Amino acid sequence: MAKIKFIEHNGTEHDVEADSGLTIMQAAVNNGIPGIVAECGGACSCATCHVQLDADWYAKTEAPSDMENEMLEFAMGFVENSSRLSCQVKISDDLDGMVVRTPESQY
Repeated sequence: MAKIKFIEHNGTEHDVEADSGLTIMQAAVNNGIPGIVAECGGACSCATCHVQLDADWYAKTEAPSDMENEMLEFAMGFVENSSRLSCQVKISDDLDGMVVRTPESQY
């Protein structure tokens, strides 16, 4: 299990405990986190679960796949070495304490 802090674009914080093996998107949706639309349900085909990770946390995740990078090209607020699709990042104990920021808009 990992604790994840979601921070909305307006600074509102949400602390979530999530089971290892879930994706960040699943943890967000399960806990009603605003700003994670997740329109495609985690199929890596819409970029509406775009998030930004602080550099230290970004480095602890697996590198994005080519498919994820293609989707991120369409994400509003894309930031190099920070932006990820939350449906593609699996939660593990190593991510305990992770900070995840949601962009102002997913469209």
